[in-house]
Amino acid sequence: MKPAAVLLPLLLLLSAGTPVHVRGTKSIIALYGETIVVPCNDGATPPSDLMFIKWKYEKEGDSPGDLLIKHPNGGPATVQATDSYARRVSSDDKYSLHITQASLKDQRIFTCMVVSGSNLEEYPVSVVVHKEPSSVEIMDKPQALQKDKLATVGTCVATDANPAATVTWKKNGKPLVGDGKAVMIIPSLKLDPATGLSTNSSTLQYVATKDDVGAVFSCVSTHEQSNKEISLEPFPVHYPSETVTLQIMSNGPIKEGDNVTLKCLADGNPPPSSFFFHVKGKKTLVENSDTYTLNAINREAAGEYKCSLADNEKVEASQKIVVSYLDLSLSPTGRVVKTVGDALSVKMEENSSGSPRVSWTKNGKPVKKPEIRNLTFADAGVYMCEVSTIHLTQRASFELVVEGKPVITSLTKRRTGDVKVLTCEAEGVPEPIFQWSINITNVKQNSSYNNGKAIHKITVVPTVNLTVTCIVSNKLGEDVRTINVSSVIKEENRNREDSQDQTALIVGIILALIIAAVVGGLGYWLYMKKRQGTWKTGEEVGTSEESKKLEETNHNV
Repeated sequence: MKPAAVLLPLLLLLSAGTPVHVRGTKSIIALYGETIVVPCNDGATPPSDLMFIKWKYEKEGDSPGDLLIKHPNGGPATVQATDSYARRVSSDDKYSLHITQASLKDQRIFTCMVVSGSNLEEYPVSVVVHKEPSSVEIMDKPQALQKDKLATVGTCVATDANPAATVTWKKNGKPLVGDGKAVMIIPSLKLDPATGLSTNSSTLQYVATKDDVGAVFSCVSTHEQSNKEISLEPFPVHYPSETVTLQIMSNGPIKEGDNVTLKCLADGNPPPSSFFFHVKGKKTLVENSDTYTLNAINREAAGEYKCSLADNEKVEASQKIVVSYLDLSLSPTGRVVKTVGDALSVKMEENSSGSPRVSWTKNGKPVKKPEIRNLTFADAGVYMCEVSTIHLTQRASFELVVEGKPVITSLTKRRTGDVKVLTCEAEGVPEPIFQWSINITNVKQNSSYNNGKAIHKITVVPTVNLTVTCIVSNKLGEDVRTINVSSVIKEENRNREDSQDQTALIVGIILALIIAAVVGGLGYWLYMKKRQGTWKTGEEVGTSEESKKLEETNHNV
């Protein structure tokens, strides 16, 4: 449609005195880079006698600029714009104005003019274009913070936004407010002349303390379209050492001969790597380590030890080392050979750092300290002395051997079936040799020797009465004992005669018992016979006492 065709109805309305009604300005928010949709009269249905709708805008200097005209016939809008809007504007069926690729230059007033047969209405709409920050990041981050020194924590930058984003800081989730001393917040705002977008930045400077170890700093970007929070990893807080601690690295009390490690710890961050160790008046510098080892410590090394900072020897710490020790001397030791009747004297000496406890054992069993005036074979054995304190134990021992000529302690005989076992027991060291006065070549023998005690057994079948002699001997002498051994055959005959005599005695006793039983039974029968005759004649024979006496007589028989 030609401009003249449009202007004619409009001029006719104006010439007829039709007033132009301008409504209040509405506002809408559009998003940067997207399509702006500006509704006409909030999208209300146009009047029935609508002639056309025209969109225009305010140019710089408040001069109007035409955009497009749209008739109600459903056809496409006629673009009137000759500037950059010519390729960006269009209208839909509801007469809304569409503007593609929104930018900040589109922040102006667009007016929808509704021309009908009886009225002329204008609906101005103010367009505001918003854009959230393209990015939010923290720059200029340090490696660490220095205690009591103002240092930059970081610069938080919210780039290319409209309106400009608000940038704030938090520590451990709580807002930080600049105080001009320990907390300094320096804002900065830059405007891109080409796009009109704003870049807002905020630099945080902070004075750290030891309490800030592990603290989490974060930057918050606040914008109408979105909010974003970025947190920094906790910074190490560096500070010099104020105190040191000396540790004695030991699993328990220090004993003579142990390797002892000294460890020097400082409270600075980062911890120092070099220390002075003061060992018995001698100062030793240890670099790239915090330990010093004393090898095979002895009792003379006990005392006070120190460590200090290499760059400040006034910062030092000390510890006292106590070395436990225990010495044991025993005489005699090893293998000790004595003779029966000798005396034994034992000397034990101890030297310790604590209160010792002394105990003795013989062959593993507790005994008193061995002080013996007259040794016997029973005194032989392994004697051990044990001296102990709370932390140390020492042991020393000797083996006592008591020698002497053998002594027979027992000579016995025992019959087993058809044989007799003779047992000869003796004590003696060295081990004695057994000899018998009878020929034992083909005789069963059994012998043992333990702790100076010897036992020798022989099994014999004597056919005549014998006197048997047991002889024991070693290099120191001998002992002799005899025993009478009767014949096995004579013992059997004697046992047989004794058995026959016993049989005759038993038979006689049995016969006497049988005779007594017969006599008693006969007497009882006669008594009963007499009683039966009395019952038959009705006569009363004897009294009840007589009957009882008779019954007792029969019972005794």
